[in-house]
Formats: sequence, C-alpha cells, structure tokens
Amino acid sequence: MLIIPAIDLMDGRCVRLKQGARATRKVYADDPAAVAAQWEEEGAAWIHVVDLDGAFGSTGANGRAIAAILRRTSCAVELGGGIRTLEQIEAWLDLGVARVILGTAAATRPELPDEAVRRFGAGRIVAGVDARGEKVAIRGWEEESAWELAAFIAALEEAGLERIIYTDIARDGEGSGPNLLRLEAIARATGMGIIASGGFSRPEHLAALASLPLTNIEGAIVGTALYEKELILADLIRTYTQR
Repeated sequence: MLIIPAIDLMDGRCVRLKQGARATRKVYADDPAAVAAQWEEEGAAWIHVVDLDGAFGSTGANGRAIAAILRRTSCAVELGGGIRTLEQIEAWLDLGVARVILGTAAATRPELPDEAVRRFGAGRIVAGVDARGEKVAIRGWEEESAWELAAFIAALEEAGLERIIYTDIARDGEGSGPNLLRLEAIARATGMGIIASGGFSRPEHLAALASLPLTNIEGAIVGTALYEKELILADLIRTYTQR
C-alpha cells in the first residue's frame, strides 16, 4: 500500500486546514520544497501537492513553490487545486508533474476528464472525489455540486480514469480515522484504483485500511499527522510498501 505525504500550499507556504476551512489554516513551513526533500529522505515515492489558493479560485500564488518542489525532489508529484483546463493540465505535465488531479473541473465540466484521458493518457489524470456525506463538494469544498457520490464515481470510470482520490471531508484534518465503510463500498462498486485521504492520525488507522480485502485500494494520503509528529513517514513506508 502506497503512503503519500501531503503538501498543501497557501501563499507559497506549507499549511494544513481542518475540513478545508480557510479560517483553520495552520502554517507548518515557509519552504515547501524543503518539506518535499524531507519526505523524499524518509522514503516517499509520491508526494501529493494541493494548490489551495487555486482551489479557492485564486491563481499564481503558489506557482513558484510548486516549481521549486519539482526541482528539489525526484519523487513523483501529483498536483491538484484550480486546474480546470486542458491547457493548464498540459503546462503542469510539461513542467514535470507526474499526474494532475481534477476536482471541481471534473464535476462542473463532465467532458473534461474524458478529453484529458484521451489527450494525456489515463495514467496522468486522477480525479479528486471530495465528499460531504453523499454529495460531491467543489471550489475548495466551499460549495456543493449537483453530483451524488455514486453517480460521480461511475461517470469518472466511464470517462476512462484509472484511479480516484477519495476524501471524506468530515474526517479531513480531524485525526478521527478514515471512513472504512464508505471506502469499502466505493472500492467494491468500481474497478478504478482508490487512494484514501482524510483522518489518518494513528498507526491503527493505516492498519485498518490495509486490512480491507480489496486489491484496488492503492494507498493513503497522510498530512496533518506527519506535521504534528503523530506518525513518522519512514516507519509507515517500511511497514506498508511490502504489503
């Protein structure tokens, strides 16, 4: 099972939010590239980067920080947040991003995931499925889309995507553990790979995810617990990359 550390960016700095609320911002580092280098030293193969300013509708605030991360680390980087056109996808892939995460754009422009897969390949496009209950949230989780969770996932699979990142918003940043029942139901309903996000704060949370008898649960994104030293990335990678 892949363990993916998260770097969330606001105003060029590394931050964490609770349930995506801007007012809960806590700054952890002024040099996100140094954080990426630390994760690489601890054994990370992938790094999950989110441009929160982009997700909330602003542009340009984190471009320099993202470019620095790409220069500083040889880890594969998946990037999301405010990426809503084919031109933006192409620009980031050309800069060195391994795969682009479509969130709001996938929900508001249903044709985009299909177009992106055909143009760039299924392995380079992943959808962020951010759910509050049974509804899909968009625009930095501040708005609710018209999509029901199950219908959205089915549409993404039909578009040809190979994997999704599923975030239970109620668990994000709270350390309460993943929603295993929801994750298992999603994994059983789709052939796409699932990367779980939200709520991982103790070793038993990862152990419970790894114990699910489903081969398409590919990994977990861990954020706040790493910054708060509740979990140690190197220990997690040693434990789970052999499973």
